[in-house]
Amino acid sequence: MKRILVADDHEVVRSGLRAIVETRSNWTVCGEAFDGEQAVALALETRPDIAIIDYSMPLMNGLAVSRRLRSLHLRTEVLVLTMHETEELLTEALSAGVRGFLFKSDARKHLISAIEALLDGKPYFTSVLLEKLLQQYQVNARNESGRLLTSREQNVVQLIAEGHTNRSISAILKLSVKTVETHRASAMRKLGMSSTAELVRYAIRKKLVSP
Repeated sequence: MKRILVADDHEVVRSGLRAIVETRSNWTVCGEAFDGEQAVALALETRPDIAIIDYSMPLMNGLAVSRRLRSLHLRTEVLVLTMHETEELLTEALSAGVRGFLFKSDARKHLISAIEALLDGKPYFTSVLLEKLLQQYQVNARNESGRLLTSREQNVVQLIAEGHTNRSISAILKLSVKTVETHRASAMRKLGMSSTAELVRYAIRKKLVSP
């Protein structure tokens, strides 16, 4: 028998979720919580396989509950329900260890599939959420690629951090001083920096030079 905890601050929502869960003969609702702290306490007491947690709950929201359960080393998989459709919330949920994420409006249609996936050790996100994740990933990838330095720009930054002047860098790399200045300006623009001190800190952070 698979044990499922339901947590939502609205009784009518909890009742609806219970009704869906108990359509499966080998699933049982082992507890109902109306706030985040009670959800954690019941999870410790009942050790559910799945915890269905509303994102917006009193005292402790769904993501805070997920983090607490992880810190307690419970093997409970968390399925968060929310009415919010922001990429930031989804990213935060993933970092909190949430492997299942549903809009409340999708619960009637997708709840069973989500629970089955989590019980099989697989993550579950509706197609709308997966599309949002992909869009966010693509935006981040474009932003990151715009900040990457070329190998020549890295060489120039490294030598600047080592204390070399533009003229000495030009001699070392066999480039004109003008070309060195161009690489330096390009690197600073990509990194959003305006001073040599910032370049030095960047080089140390990226282990291009030793502090």
